[in-house]
Amino acid sequence: MHIRPLSSAPCAPRLRAACLPWLAALALAAAGAVQAHVAGPQPQAVQAAKAPATTLFQNVRVFNGTSATLSGPSYVLVKGNTIAQISATPLDAAATAGAQVIDGNGRTLMPGLIDAHWHSMMAAPSLGAILSGDARYLTAVAVAESQRTLMRGFTTVRDVGGNVFGLKQAVDEGVVPGPRIYPSGAMISVTSGHGDFRQAGDLPRKQGAPGAVGDMDGDSAIADSPDEVRMRVREQLMRGAAHIKLTAGGGVSSPHSPLDVVTFTPAELRAATEAAGNWGTYVTVHAYTADAIRQAIESGVKVIEHGSLMDEDAARLMQSKGIWLSIQPFPDAMADAFPPGSFERKKAEEVFAGNHNAYTLAKKYRLKTAWGTDVLFSAALAAQQGAILASLTRWYTTGEALVMATGTNAELLQLTGKRNPYPGKLGVVQVGALADLLLVDGDPVADITLITRPEQSFKLIMKDGVIYKNTLPR
Repeated sequence: MHIRPLSSAPCAPRLRAACLPWLAALALAAAGAVQAHVAGPQPQAVQAAKAPATTLFQNVRVFNGTSATLSGPSYVLVKGNTIAQISATPLDAAATAGAQVIDGNGRTLMPGLIDAHWHSMMAAPSLGAILSGDARYLTAVAVAESQRTLMRGFTTVRDVGGNVFGLKQAVDEGVVPGPRIYPSGAMISVTSGHGDFRQAGDLPRKQGAPGAVGDMDGDSAIADSPDEVRMRVREQLMRGAAHIKLTAGGGVSSPHSPLDVVTFTPAELRAATEAAGNWGTYVTVHAYTADAIRQAIESGVKVIEHGSLMDEDAARLMQSKGIWLSIQPFPDAMADAFPPGSFERKKAEEVFAGNHNAYTLAKKYRLKTAWGTDVLFSAALAAQQGAILASLTRWYTTGEALVMATGTNAELLQLTGKRNPYPGKLGVVQVGALADLLLVDGDPVADITLITRPEQSFKLIMKDGVIYKNTLPR
C-alpha cells in the first residue's frame, strides 16, 4: 500500500488521438479553471506521506458487498493492493508490524462503489461541446471528472461508449487519479442509429469509411454490414476493449433514432457476438424495447443496457437465458439536457416513464440486475452519482441497493473473462480481494443518504491499496 498525492502527477501519455502528451498534467494544473466552467465540487487533495508496506483498519464494522448486514467490530489488514486478513479479534503483532494503523472508531468499512453504466469522456461536457469542442478541452474535462468520480467513492466504472483508452492508461499508470475503467471503446451503431449525429448533408458514407467526427475521434463507429461490424469490433479489441457495446435499438439523445426502431440485423449482431466471443469476452447492447431485446438475445448478446420499455415476454426470455439487465434509475432532471418539446425530450420522458415497470419485472423474474447511472452531458448530474444510487430505494432495500452497486456489479465485470483489465475480486471485502475500500462515517445500510454526501461521509478512500483521501483526525 502506498499513498499518492493528487497534485504530483508528471506528464501524461496521450489521452486522446488528437491530444498532446502533456495534457493530463496540464488538466490537473488547470482543474480550477475547468471547475469554473463545469459544475461539481473539487476533490480534496491528499497529503503526501511515506508509504507503509501494510495498512491495518481496526475497530471497523464491515459491509462486505454480498450481505445487507454489518459485522461486529473488526480488524482488516491490507498488504500491498490486497486484503490479507479479516478478524473479529486483534491480529498478531508480527502480521501487522510496520503497518499504518487506521482507527475506524466504529465506522463502516465497505467496498468501493461500482457504476456499471458510465461514460467517462461524455459525463461532464455538454452535448454541444462534444459535437463541436476541441479534443484537448474535452480530455481536460474528462480528467477532472475522473478525479471527482473517485472522490465520490466510485473506485470502478464500466465504461460503455467512448474513446477512454488513453484516460484509462493514465489512471492505471498513476499519472492522474481516477477509478478503474472497464472500457468498451467506441459505441458501435448503424447509419441513422443511436449515436449517429450526422445531418443529411453528411450523407452518403462510403462503406468502410468513418461516419462522423465521433468515429474519427474513436467515440462512435458506424457499421452497416456484418463485415463492417466485425471490423469495428476487432478495432475496439485491438485498442484494449474489455467488452463490446452496440446500439440495438433507438436512443434518446440521437436526432434520427426513434425509440421503436430495431437497428442491427441478426446477421450483424451475430458478427459482433462471434468476434467478441473469439476474444473471450461479450457484447452488451443499448436496447429499450422488447423487440430490440429479443433480437439481441437471439443473436448471442449477454447483457441488455436499459430495458426500460421491456414487456413480460422479454423479461421471461432474459430469465430463461440468464441474461444480465444493466438498468439505470434515471432522474427526471436528466431530461433537462434536451429542450422542452423537442424530439429528444419526448423520447426521454417515454423512457423514464417506463422505468418503474422495468424494475418491477426485474424483481418479479429475479433477473441478474446491475446498477449504473448513464449520466451524459452534465457535470451537475455527474455530481449526483451517489444520489442516483440512493434512488434505487424506490424498488429495493438500502442493503439490496448497496449490494447491487458493489458485489453484484463486480459479478457483471467478470464476464470479461481473460479481457479483464483488473484480474482479482472487486466489489467485496473478503480475504484475497483487491483493496478498493471506503471508510464511511456512519452506517450506510441504515442511512443510504450518507453516500449522497461523499465529502462529509467518506473519511477515507482507498483504491488498489492506495489511499487517495484521508480526513480522519491525525
